[in-house]
Amino acid sequence: QVQLVESGGGSVQAGGSLRLSCAASGDSYSRYCMAWFRQAPGKEREGVAYIISDGRRSYADSVKGRFTISQDNAENTLYLQMNSLKPEDTAMYYCAADRGVSGCFGRRGFGYWGQGTQVTVSS
Repeated sequence: QVQLVESGGGSVQAGGSLRLSCAASGDSYSRYCMAWFRQAPGKEREGVAYIISDGRRSYADSVKGRFTISQDNAENTLYLQMNSLKPEDTAMYYCAADRGVSGCFGRRGFGYWGQGTQVTVSS
């Protein structure tokens, strides 16, 4: 059974930084599409960043140049480094995993989700 556990959320002032972590267990993630999503109150869940095992990455336009997704395959851990945070980045952030890397970037239907970690950015 695949399990994803996020950590690292919190409250920060605008311009600050946070790093989210997602500890994955239950399978080898070299064949998975991995991603971070977020959902703000009253809004749809959106894909923020995607990564596959060859290192290729994709970002939503709203976070390009500020967020970096990475993964440590030895530790089976996914990261999201968030810099220059803005109040509009406030949301619940979710780690997600899905089998198959073809068509990863932009995928919305993921098979496995973490429980989420809250990020709050104040102005």
